[in-house]
Amino acid sequence: MPGHETATHTLLEVKGVKKYFPVRGALGTTVQEVKAVNDVSFQLKRGETFGIVGESGCGKSTLGRTILRLTEPTAGQAIFEGTDVFSMDPTALQTLRQDMQMVFQDPYSSLNPRKRIGAILEEPLNIHNIGTPRERTEKVLKILNTVGLQTDHYYRYPHEFSGGQRQRIGIARALMMDPKLIVCDEPVSALDVSIQSQIINLLKKLQRELRLTYLFIAHDISVVRYISDRVGVMYLGQMVEQAPTDAMFANPRHPYTHALLSSVPEPKLHAKRERIVLRGELPSPLNPPSGCVFHTRCPMAKPECKKMVPVNKELSAGHFVSCHLY
Repeated sequence: MPGHETATHTLLEVKGVKKYFPVRGALGTTVQEVKAVNDVSFQLKRGETFGIVGESGCGKSTLGRTILRLTEPTAGQAIFEGTDVFSMDPTALQTLRQDMQMVFQDPYSSLNPRKRIGAILEEPLNIHNIGTPRERTEKVLKILNTVGLQTDHYYRYPHEFSGGQRQRIGIARALMMDPKLIVCDEPVSALDVSIQSQIINLLKKLQRELRLTYLFIAHDISVVRYISDRVGVMYLGQMVEQAPTDAMFANPRHPYTHALLSSVPEPKLHAKRERIVLRGELPSPLNPPSGCVFHTRCPMAKPECKKMVPVNKELSAGHFVSCHLY
């Protein structure tokens, strides 16, 4: 089960991160903005897994990419080991990339189909000029073994592997630089259920052995519950609730979190769970609702929810919620 004794010091602190995408008019002027990530804050402790869950389009993948500056932020800070990633110059950022890596959702599109696996995995070592050619090859062979692949896979091309094997290659590539933080962007959503469990267990094993820290993004709540120490729930670009995993699932406080958890199938045959069906459609991030962004679909909405943005309150140790009910 989750829970690591090493999770004491803060590795990453995200403060008020915003990412808006401009919508251009006929003359190239910005006429609107898509508010993909809108004022998100959280902390990630060394050695833990922080899971981010929410509906498709809620901004969780954009948040992960923005923290690593794969897309440039609109506002906010991402403080990694005391340094703000968003204010770094390109040279310092390239050095930092050794410590921050990403595992992508689609393992096939993230691998160059024209290159052998050995060349793909050696590429980051070449870019950062680490080791001799022989040392690079030895490291690749060692990492392949670490993620459950074989030595002869070094010479094969991406199309020769199954989806699960390709994701192991994606994980191997993320490990090549001995990173401290790995952002896992829906790393198992494109895989069969039986393969998902193998990849999740591999990630947990690697975390124990290599003392890794994960930001784990997914829309499958069951997967997030299994791997995460703490969970954050996103809705329409905002973090509406975050808590230790056990507390989140035992006592969810935000109405949206209640609805999300009620959608999880109950494994016990005769167990009954009240299914909360949200009314209406997910609003557009082009024009999010005023006040609380969830008020248009919330079964417990009050008049002030339409006018006032809720304050993020800590209801118990580490359990934060943005809701006018509290």
